[in-house]
Amino acid sequence: MFRALKHQINVLESVATSSFSAWRGCLVVKAVPQPEKPLILFDIEACPFCRKVREALTALHLDAEIRPCPKGGRIFRAEAEAIGGKKQFPLLVDQNTGETLYESDAIVEYLFRQYANRPVPGYYKGKSWQTALGAAGSAASELRGMRARPAKRPAQTLHLWSFEGSPFSRLVRERLCEFEIPYTLHNLGKEHWTEIGPAVQRIKPGPYEPEAGGKRDAFFQAHGRVQVPYLEDPNTGQKLFESARILAYLEKEYAM
Repeated sequence: MFRALKHQINVLESVATSSFSAWRGCLVVKAVPQPEKPLILFDIEACPFCRKVREALTALHLDAEIRPCPKGGRIFRAEAEAIGGKKQFPLLVDQNTGETLYESDAIVEYLFRQYANRPVPGYYKGKSWQTALGAAGSAASELRGMRARPAKRPAQTLHLWSFEGSPFSRLVRERLCEFEIPYTLHNLGKEHWTEIGPAVQRIKPGPYEPEAGGKRDAFFQAHGRVQVPYLEDPNTGQKLFESARILAYLEKEYAM
């Protein structure tokens, strides 16, 4: 009972984090084709600057290989420093163009210019007051996803279907970051305003029908519903919906 209550409190905290971020990273601005080689993001889930990059990835429906680099981490931080020359996050590596970029605003500008062929929308442009609100958002979630915890390292990369503004998905990303577990982030942002709302009660009444031909449609055809987070672990064959179930699984399978 206590565990369930704590989870609900964490969900409310995550809702506050999304609110401080003005719910960016929910709606898709422009769905762009996935690049031939995956983008690699060295990332700290609780870092407000990393959050800005993940918001832009959702806005463009871009997937990415996430290399978690929490404070105290020993797996990917050294690799990030070897690639970029310093331990600073976010760090984006684009294997398609050879670009390696620091600074969230520069990365966001690059993503929109390179993959959407357009300037950054005003909603996603960096503003002076965003730093304070971003820090408040991280504090609202008790800085989960900031520091490393002892965990086993999986042989194969996990797969997480998520979108940045999802409070439930954030809880899973926090744990993956703390455990330094690499994962493929499959962004599944909302493709139309009628999809706003939780999976069980969207704004548009009636049976849910995703836009034909989109990423959500493909997910719907495969699973019969569109709900995040959804985790697949190729190391064990587990495939899970529901944040509480996923968190319990990660604790049982990987915590030390």
